Formats: sequence, C-alpha cells, structure tokens
Amino acid sequence: MKELELKYGCNPNQKPARIFMAEGELPVTVLNGKPGYINFLDALNSWQLVKELRAATGLPAAASFKHVSPAGAALGLPLTDAMKKMYFVEGLELSPLACAYARARGADRMSSFGDWIALSDVCDEATAKVIQHEVTDGIIAPGYTDEALAILKSKRKGNYNIVEIDPAYTPAPVERKDVFGITFEQGRNNATFGPETFDNIVTKNKTLTEEQKRDLILCLITLKYTQSNSVCYAEGGQVIGVGAGQQSRIHCTRLAGNKADIWHLRQHPKVLGLPFRDDVSRPNRDNAIDVYISDECEDVIGEDVWAETFTRRPEPLTAQEKKAWLAQYHDVCLGSDAFFPFGDNIERARRSGVTAIVQPGGSIRDAQVIDTCDKYGIVMAFNGLRLFHH
Repeated sequence: MKELELKYGCNPNQKPARIFMAEGELPVTVLNGKPGYINFLDALNSWQLVKELRAATGLPAAASFKHVSPAGAALGLPLTDAMKKMYFVEGLELSPLACAYARARGADRMSSFGDWIALSDVCDEATAKVIQHEVTDGIIAPGYTDEALAILKSKRKGNYNIVEIDPAYTPAPVERKDVFGITFEQGRNNATFGPETFDNIVTKNKTLTEEQKRDLILCLITLKYTQSNSVCYAEGGQVIGVGAGQQSRIHCTRLAGNKADIWHLRQHPKVLGLPFRDDVSRPNRDNAIDVYISDECEDVIGEDVWAETFTRRPEPLTAQEKKAWLAQYHDVCLGSDAFFPFGDNIERARRSGVTAIVQPGGSIRDAQVIDTCDKYGIVMAFNGLRLFHH
C-alpha cells in the first residue's frame, strides 16, 4: 500500500489528509481502528525512540507519547513493590516489555492520559493486559501475539488504534516537509550514542557508573524525539520527568524537575496508602494524587470532594515531609538537548537529586556551569551534539 487516507489533519477543518510514500510501500499496517494525523506523528516518532533504545541498551523499551513528545520512556527492568502499586500493576504477571510500558506510562501519568504507545518488541499478552486498563489512543509495535491482539482489539468498543510497523524499514537519508507552501529539506538525524558519548567529562568528578551511562543515553535518545527546547530526567532505567517545548532552558529544567519530584513523591508511604474508594477510576486517582501532593492541596479540596474520592479524609503530606522525602534521592541523571546558558539550571537540577549530566556544551558561560557542578560534586559530560527536534 502506497498511501492511507486519514479522517482529517491536525484539526477537523484540515482536509484532505493522508500519509503516503513517494516511492515504495508504506512500512505500516493498520490492524484495527482508524488512526489520525497526530496519531501517526506520535507513532512514527515514538517508534524511532524505542527502536533506538533497544539498539543502544539491548533491553526491551516502551514510550508513552502525547502531542509529538514523550511523556515517558523506559527500559524493561523489574519493578519495585512501590512501583507496582503506583503504576496499578500489582498482582499482574509482568514480562520485561510489560515492565517497560508500566514504567513509561508511570513517568507522568497525568500527561500520559490518552497516550500513544510504542513498543520495541512484539507485544505480548502480559503487556496487553497492562495496556488493557489504561486510557490510551493507540499503539505501534513490530508485531502482536494472537492473545495480545485480541485483548487490544477489545478496547474502546473495538475501535482501538493498532498499528504494526516493519522493523526492517529504513527511511531515506534526506527528509522533507512543507510549511506555508515552502518545502524544507534536511538530512535525517542519525546520531547514535554509546561509550564514546562520555569521553569528554569536564567536571572534577570524572566517575560515571554503568547505570548512569545507561540512564544518560536514555535521556539523549528521549530528547532526540522531544519537541525543543527540552530537558530530560531519568533514574533506574526510566524517564521520570520531561520538560518539552519551552522557550527558556531554565523553564525546561524546572518543568522536568517538578515532574521528577512528583514521581518521587508518589512513592511516599502516605501517597501509596491513600484510602481511595473502590469506585474511583485510575484517572481520577491520578488527579487526586497530583492535588494531594501539590502545595495548594488544602486550598482546592473541600470536604465534599474528599468524600467523593476517599473512604476517609487523608492525613496531609506536609512541606517538611515532602522536603525530607525528596532529600534522599541522589541517583538522578539529566540530559539537555542544547547547552545550559547559566548555572541556575544546575542549581535547580540538584534540588531534584541530579548527580550526573550530559549536554552539548558550547555556551560562553560553560565555565560557570562547570563550576556550579563542581560545587556540588556533580559529574558532567559534554557530548558536543545538539539535539533540537521540530
């Protein structure tokens, strides 16, 4: 098939719409549903991300995409008991691929509501069972077992979007797009990341563990498919905060850092022990947790709302408790798609437990940024490669 007609473009008034190949056949097959224009933008960006993560790490990978940027991305590593509870997968038999998606979805569950899923490997039954209970628009993978396909086809009254992609497909080396009737052309971003990515460590601290290198590569590959400007925090083989599409680097760092803090706070015993009513859905639980963690909790939640959500009014999570809980985290990695212009980015990242950083370098204030890292013993590598994505 050389082309696929779409219902409409980015918005319902943008017709006609299609995806097509100027030469050859489309590498994607729609197995169920009718994916739209934005669905395919998410699908093709997210597929590249997980395919590259698989190649770089040797582990199954998954991504959760919203509006052409990842809300989360992760590798197929085992989950702790706290993660199983916060990701709503307690009692499920989890394959490595299922762990990868549970982690990717769990990075920022608020943003992942209605996500597009990408899997690096053939979707198995265990992964489909994790997806089964989440609100999601669609999925792309290199294949599906019969059991997984049957589960996924049952979603959204049988209209769930399921796309299969040929894993051997390689795009042309030059890519084009039209803007305002004018065609842009550029070489594809074929950058890859490996041990050589960390050859130029510019701080006094020169020690990077293998786990930190893995998480920094996870950050870089995630940033490669995130709308710029962007900053990514990762820990333990998964993204825990993405700041995407901001005009200021510090706003990227703050946004991603706030998401990383929320991810850490979701593991607090008070949060894991919230007394939810049995009839409260997952999305409503996520919303309630976000409010419970927020500084405005007491101002925006009344007794009637508590009663609709919990069996009893939960004990508050105080500012002192949050500060003490966050202070224990020191294994967070951070990547940036362009250089840090000021040391304030490092100051903010440190507050969220960042101890290892990779960024291109090249600012006139690189020395100031390095000095700020040295003040806190943070290790930082310059990889010399900007990763803007638009």
